[in-house]
Amino acid sequence: MNPEYRVTASRPREKRQAYVEKEDVVIEGIDISGTWNRMYEPREIFDYDTTQMDRLTALEGAESMGWCYQCAQCVPACPVDNAGGDYGPRKVFRRLQLGMDLFDHSDLWLCTTCMNCLRVCPKEVDMIKIMPAARAAAVLDGKVPGELQEMFQKVAEYGNPMGESARKRVRWTKGLDVDIRILPKEKEASPVEVLWFVGDFYAYHQRGIDAAQAMARVFSRLGVDFGILGVDERCDGDSQRLAGEPGLFEELAQHNIEQFAKYDFQKIVVSGPHAYNAIKNEYPALGGTYDVEHYTQFLAARLDEVTAKLKGTFEKKVTFHDPCYLGRHNGEYEAPRQVLAAVPGVEMIEMYRCRQQGYCCGGGGGGMWLDGTAADRQVERLSENRVKEAVEVGAEVLAVCCPYEVSRFEDAVKSTNNEGRLEVLDIIEILDQCMESA
Repeated sequence: MNPEYRVTASRPREKRQAYVEKEDVVIEGIDISGTWNRMYEPREIFDYDTTQMDRLTALEGAESMGWCYQCAQCVPACPVDNAGGDYGPRKVFRRLQLGMDLFDHSDLWLCTTCMNCLRVCPKEVDMIKIMPAARAAAVLDGKVPGELQEMFQKVAEYGNPMGESARKRVRWTKGLDVDIRILPKEKEASPVEVLWFVGDFYAYHQRGIDAAQAMARVFSRLGVDFGILGVDERCDGDSQRLAGEPGLFEELAQHNIEQFAKYDFQKIVVSGPHAYNAIKNEYPALGGTYDVEHYTQFLAARLDEVTAKLKGTFEKKVTFHDPCYLGRHNGEYEAPRQVLAAVPGVEMIEMYRCRQQGYCCGGGGGGMWLDGTAADRQVERLSENRVKEAVEVGAEVLAVCCPYEVSRFEDAVKSTNNEGRLEVLDIIEILDQCMESA
């Protein structure tokens, strides 16, 4: 090989010599000098500083980050990367190899623990365990975004992320023509069939209150014997655990378990997927094991009774957003669809990403309180990405069954200029409308 050979495009292929790296390269008068022409030189990095990777994988629960072999199947599955966040487990792994301190980096707070990466990972790199473990370590070191720290403080002080007084937890019941048993107010509470765990957003957020009141009316029309904890209920703690506060989660869970023990009930029905996940999968380790159902599961099991009460019609094109913590995390895809399909007049339309491949709203894993942090790294909010998809498939209504999602998607409808084109409703609100028309 002649080291002085200058690359030209005019020499016949059979007479060309092997390429070598040259500082100056000209082809047909065009200077293409630059590092990109070094394509024939091996560029693998062998001399890694494993300090940051070792710090992470030494944490209980975070060991699987070291199992990644960079197939990158997780990257297109990651909703944050889809929203322009330049993210995914493989990318985090690579940055750790190159010396990134995850405990002091925004990458730590972008993951929504949606589980879509784990669904496709051949090595079972489990971000649902890795990120909470790393976040807990960061929180202990005081390295936590201000907006998240504010939420932690409100939950610790008031028992809910809004910072509202516990006395206001039953304010949503005022003015309802429904008999709601608030169990702590009864001197000797008799047994109930259903203990309804209302949740923070249903109790305090205006759009959540709309859904809570709809739920109470639907339960009443169906003759459900139910009661609520009222002022004695606290946040389920699932989001706080995922965002790096396992101690706060345990405090909340133990309080709720103590309240559950005071009453005789057959099952717990919850308003949201995060409460469902926490009470079903996390509370047993703390001594609380219950028959727990998401409200769509409870209603799907009584579908004949529900259908008999649906006299009004809802003649709209409806698409359903699968909540990550009801779907991928807990395998429930059918109950919400069964309830929606029972509504007279509904035309169901599936979005491109649905069921196991459903897209994340951005609220999981503490993301509900990290919009500011995420905005610095993403082209758009995950909720905006999802709203655009709902509009694209021709839906008139985006139906949800998670308390986080009504407000998130309604904001996204406005920010994407889709007001008047797409309405966001909790499934229970649709049922309530059709029962009111009877």
